[in-house]
Amino acid sequence: MDLYSGLPYWIAKNKLYNYFRPLAEDLETEIVIVGGGITGALIAHELCYNGISCTLIDKRSLSTGSSVASTALLQYEIDTPMHILAQQYGEEFAYKAYLSCLQSITDLEKVFQQVVHFNPDFTRVPSIYYASDHQGIKSIRQEYELRRKYRLPVTYLSDQELETGYGFSAPCALVNNASAQMDPYAASTHLLHYHLERGSLSVFTQTEIIKFKRLVRGYALTTGTGKKITCRYLIVAAGFESGKFLPKKVMQLTSTYAILSQPVPEEMFWPGKALIWETADPYLYIRTAGNRILVGGEDIEFKSPVARDTLLRKKVRILEKKFAKLFPKIPFKTDMAWCGTFSSTSDGLPFIGNWPSLPDMFYALGYGGNGITFSMIAAQIIRYKLQGYKDDREEIFGFERDKLTPF
Repeated sequence: MDLYSGLPYWIAKNKLYNYFRPLAEDLETEIVIVGGGITGALIAHELCYNGISCTLIDKRSLSTGSSVASTALLQYEIDTPMHILAQQYGEEFAYKAYLSCLQSITDLEKVFQQVVHFNPDFTRVPSIYYASDHQGIKSIRQEYELRRKYRLPVTYLSDQELETGYGFSAPCALVNNASAQMDPYAASTHLLHYHLERGSLSVFTQTEIIKFKRLVRGYALTTGTGKKITCRYLIVAAGFESGKFLPKKVMQLTSTYAILSQPVPEEMFWPGKALIWETADPYLYIRTAGNRILVGGEDIEFKSPVARDTLLRKKVRILEKKFAKLFPKIPFKTDMAWCGTFSSTSDGLPFIGNWPSLPDMFYALGYGGNGITFSMIAAQIIRYKLQGYKDDREEIFGFERDKLTPF
């Protein structure tokens, strides 16, 4: 399936990483990661950096699937508001989920600043979450009280404070200074290249896994060209294309749309170039990319790539109008537009760790709007498990969280 169409900005911005190495013979290895996007790259980094060699397999060129269509907003805020998550699982659960995402942003920053010494345009920026309507006002107030109770970074802004401070109108908003943004394609390809050069990572591209079989210890994989791969541990990091490795469906497919402006004069940006999103569902989201503005949203249920792509022009016009309503004085002319498919879950959380009956297979399924922060968490949880350590975060993000109740 085509995961996106149009021209994602990251493909135009970066030189393509033309690594090409299809698997040409049978392979026996300890650990296989399926998926060469940002999730697979972060897992490979976490393992290799901690002395665990591994092999990564991707059916495409590296990081040319969903990752290249990502808008890469890095927030501790989850698609499901904290107060809603608390109603479903309890306040302590919701707090731990939000706190994990908060720490994940710092951990991502450390990977690039302190370990690989490469900056994929990782930038700390504020995040503004505004009320779209009357119902949104109620949600914002409940959210503010709960986050403040647990001392998460949050400030409440009235309509006047929001307009004075950030230049647009909404009934109220929450703001924090703990968010970030980055270039996901540059990040993932650099991480993979970094460990390939050091010899701790093997990578095979244009190699599709079409079948897998559980062994007494590990798994036997079969590629589309009939090659066999035997591994002790299998890590699935293939996004919604992970369905063939799952005993049952755990996600819903969604189509999303994004537009990128022509360059905008620096003096016309809102203060801090903050990330902006709203309480509506589906929500509008906005970030900057250098001297351009990226606007996304208009999510709909995925039916087929053709149906998704047919709506692109219409969605571009809608997104342009929504941005103009929010910032009527900022000139926005679309330079690039694209649409893509991603997965979401009923509670907005990822699925990370083992399926109960599959102890040697690990899943890193960063579904939802926080895919990259979830991926950092997944990389750490899986590394700890391979080293024999317990990570309590798996209780939050694992497959059996539906057994938890708030009482």
